[in-house]
Amino acid sequence: MTEATIEPPAAYASSPVTPINLILLSLFVFIVYLRLKPSKPQTLPRAPPPTVFRTFTPPELFPYNGQNGMPVYLAVRGRIFDVTSGRNFYGPGGPYANFAGRDASRGLACGSFDEDMLTKDLDGPLDTLKDLDEEQMEAMRGWEERFSEKYLIVGKLVAVGSPEAEAAKAQE
Repeated sequence: MTEATIEPPAAYASSPVTPINLILLSLFVFIVYLRLKPSKPQTLPRAPPPTVFRTFTPPELFPYNGQNGMPVYLAVRGRIFDVTSGRNFYGPGGPYANFAGRDASRGLACGSFDEDMLTKDLDGPLDTLKDLDEEQMEAMRGWEERFSEKYLIVGKLVAVGSPEAEAAKAQE
């Protein structure tokens, strides 16, 4: 009766190289690679071109209506706002497109976006708005305040032939 030593079968011998371990190791290496790989350098968006505050007359303001790649400007009570970032509203095809490149004071005060609210004679005097009542003036001030908070003031509107317009023309 000799006792023979019986070795355990190979199935019981554990090996660290199993398919699941290889998959987990590959996944670990991939995640470490993703965390440690160099990222692309961040690029900042291009700054808009610098805007210089200038004096406009109505004919000089008119081309700034968003057509032909031009920015969109509009005037409220003599202050000209760059509303290009709101091109969907103030540019061509927008609900306020009539105001682009024009003095929008009367239309905003009266709550009317019709063409007849705009001054027809660009070479004539500026609209004094003296016939507006207090409620309309308050509405216009509200619009002006909203524009001041949201958009950059790029100039002021003066009448054609005014001393300020002549001085601005001499500086150019």
